[in-house]
Amino acid sequence: MTRPTCGWTGKVLHIDLTTRETVVQYPARAIYEQFIGGKGMAGYYLRPFCTRETMDPDLPLLIFTGPLTGTIAPTSGRSTIMSRSPLTGAICDSSVGGKLGTQLKRAGWDGIVITGLSDTPCGIEIDDETIRIVTTDLWGATCDTVFDALDRNGNAVATIGPAAENGARISAVMVDRHHAAGRGGLGLVWAQKNLKYLTVKGTGKVAVQDQAALKEAREEIFRLTAASPVVLGQNGFSCWGTGAIYDLMDSRRMMPTNNFRDTQFKDAPQLNAAAYQKAYSPRKHGCKGCHILCKKIASDGRTMPEFETMSHFTALIGNTDMDLVMEANDLCNRYGLDTISAGATLACYREITGKDFTPASLRQALQDMAEGGYLGNGSLDFAQSCSQQELSMSVKGMELPAYDPRGAYGMSLAYALSTRGGCHLRAYPISHEVLRKPVATDRFSFSGKARIVKLAEDQNAVVDSLTACKFTFLAASLEEYAKAYTAVTGVATTGHDLLAVGERIYYNERIMNAANDFDSCEDDLPPRFFNEPGTSGGGIEIPPIDRAAFLEARSSYYKVRGLDEYGRPTPETAKRLDLELEQ
Repeated sequence: MTRPTCGWTGKVLHIDLTTRETVVQYPARAIYEQFIGGKGMAGYYLRPFCTRETMDPDLPLLIFTGPLTGTIAPTSGRSTIMSRSPLTGAICDSSVGGKLGTQLKRAGWDGIVITGLSDTPCGIEIDDETIRIVTTDLWGATCDTVFDALDRNGNAVATIGPAAENGARISAVMVDRHHAAGRGGLGLVWAQKNLKYLTVKGTGKVAVQDQAALKEAREEIFRLTAASPVVLGQNGFSCWGTGAIYDLMDSRRMMPTNNFRDTQFKDAPQLNAAAYQKAYSPRKHGCKGCHILCKKIASDGRTMPEFETMSHFTALIGNTDMDLVMEANDLCNRYGLDTISAGATLACYREITGKDFTPASLRQALQDMAEGGYLGNGSLDFAQSCSQQELSMSVKGMELPAYDPRGAYGMSLAYALSTRGGCHLRAYPISHEVLRKPVATDRFSFSGKARIVKLAEDQNAVVDSLTACKFTFLAASLEEYAKAYTAVTGVATTGHDLLAVGERIYYNERIMNAANDFDSCEDDLPPRFFNEPGTSGGGIEIPPIDRAAFLEARSSYYKVRGLDEYGRPTPETAKRLDLELEQ
């Protein structure tokens, strides 16, 4: 068996919390080349167990780095956390920043596979090759308390908060205080294993095949991002954070407002990124090894809200108090709640009950979510309990982010087809439809969108496997990152080669979801988007989405993705991609 020598460490750590035993596995180089790392390798290890219930101790919790992690490749400091989602029942992975990936890689590990159930609340502490599973008295503590106790000497810290411990299906994993693996309730998977935290400290170096070629690829990526108005321009993410697009989405009349009943928020100009910068004087902060520095930290040390949080805690729930948005974001981070699902669940509650939120009632609602209240299970669970399922703005049970699909038809397809549910990060047609990168398309047409979504899914699967940041790809491409990958690993690769690997990685996810009975019935949008118009005006019409056109585009996607008419994997495509398909 040939093992990798550069880029990858060639070692995967298996931890059994029941027995507190650890085993080191040495995957063959061929497996790395087939699945790269990060999301791809995590999916490879999840596949045999993907139908296990989330409370089953044998369901693995996976944390993986990529081959570029720990090198000088731009934005390569991320990591992937993956398991089956307690919120949706689908497979779920979350790419998270901070320094977790870099520290894990420097400690000598490509990834961790965690199984079992500890008989007491515990933490995992990794110092290079020394692994400790320790009983902890931090169970019940908020995330900020855990960081205060464990953040030292440059180590990485990942933790869950009270929300996960109390069974919230929208609970997050917080990393290095300012970063969240937010979507799909993965925090609950940690809690169901009695795992409170993970700390990692690595002192090693990652071997690189050709350092000079890597530096050349790095400079090429730097040049491209420096020329990008969206990434490093004066109105871009580096200057303003992701909130830079708050005004843009509202002006395009695709700002989700009042639980997606409307698509423009009249108070948006007073709640944009410039208003936050004036009020809170944020400084730049970024993930390990990142030059974009899109994260913003307020002068008082609180994490500034991302675009999705800014939008969902204002327009979506009818709030105009910027200080309350800051407080809600801070509470979610301390409790360990996904801000997107939390905001969307509150919006659903507001529409069904007719009750507006006061500052006190909003704080109480978030506290209730974290203490085991019914809203902690997400909007679909609440809406179903009220016999109004159609008012949950979710796909596959996961709440939609802050782009109204009536204003971007490619995004409507991306939402419906995402393997983890309502998500803007599996594919991001907004780049074509609104940001007009790399090629502009008509946002009110399904023409060509099936192929755009498929290719974007494949590309993003590669990005999350390398593991890099998607913002870089608003300027650079897989061609530049293929050069970095080749320089690091010694595996001669083109952008086209990487895209083919991304297709395998994504199809593997469709196979896992099909094993859990997901098909075209779940690849759909809430009926509101087909039956109700958005907020037209200013020369922009926002009609309902034509359902027949949507279904035709979805069928086109199934064909280009190599699925059957019901959205299920086929033996022919699986064989072409070197994947096995259980019959």
